[in-house]
Amino acid sequence: MQKDEVITITAGQVRLEGSIFIPPDALGLVIFAHGSGSGRYSPRNRFVSNELNQHKIATLLIDLLTPEEEIIDDQTRELRFNIPLLAERLLAFYRYYQTQPATKHLKIGYFGASTGGGAALLAAAQEPKNIAAVVSRGGRPDLAGNSLSQVLAPTLLIVGGDDHQVLQLNESALNLLNNKSKLEVILHATHLFEELGALEQVAKLATDWFSKHFTESV
Repeated sequence: MQKDEVITITAGQVRLEGSIFIPPDALGLVIFAHGSGSGRYSPRNRFVSNELNQHKIATLLIDLLTPEEEIIDDQTRELRFNIPLLAERLLAFYRYYQTQPATKHLKIGYFGASTGGGAALLAAAQEPKNIAAVVSRGGRPDLAGNSLSQVLAPTLLIVGGDDHQVLQLNESALNLLNNKSKLEVILHATHLFEELGALEQVAKLATDWFSKHFTESV
């Protein structure tokens, strides 16, 4: 079994933890943005991360909130919707790994889930020329607002066919994204992709998307 390296960085006035795994001859690095009260131990994102690792893609799973903030968010649910805060913390990890010898040469992508989808796209809009690809799983790209039109990275929106409200929000968001972006609907899947085979489809779509855009010539 692969072993992640646990790291801690400073983002603003807080310290945040992450788990990174870099396979040999990595094609690129995908930074995961969790949402809706989830963190780097999310079993669904870990599943997708492992699939990416098997295809020579490095992954960084991070806690966007501190343990103290998570306690507050469990009660108020307000921090998970603070998209500018989450995006800025994503960017802190991105900038850190832009300076590290093992990763500074790698193309970078974001994988966002739920409200993390909005944070990933807002972060991508703030570094438009430096993000190679974005994938959103059951995400809320609408939370990135007008910044969607500033995202240059090819973006794949993956939504469950039975996640009706989120599907509508993603359809509207797609119209604001660049023409290299795409919406994939997994039939009969709900918001958490708990149905048989649904998460496997998510992992394959994400792997194919990142593999394609990480290997494209600049």
